Amino acid sequence: MALDHKLLEIVACPVCKGKLNYDKEKGELVCRQDRLAYPVDEDIPVLLETRARRLDSDELPS
Repeated sequence: MALDHKLLEIVACPVCKGKLNYDKEKGELVCRQDRLAYPVDEDIPVLLETRARRLDSDELPS
């Protein structure tokens, strides 16, 4: 799974409009501010709040 670097520069969290970080290992885009992880299905980010999962504080990438 490889997301385009240019895409990562322009995608934003649909909740807060903040930056998303790509967690390649889990295949998710992570919003640290909202503690949400959005799935990436077949290299396509699914930026729907209803599909995001809540993160515990110990799950946040550094």
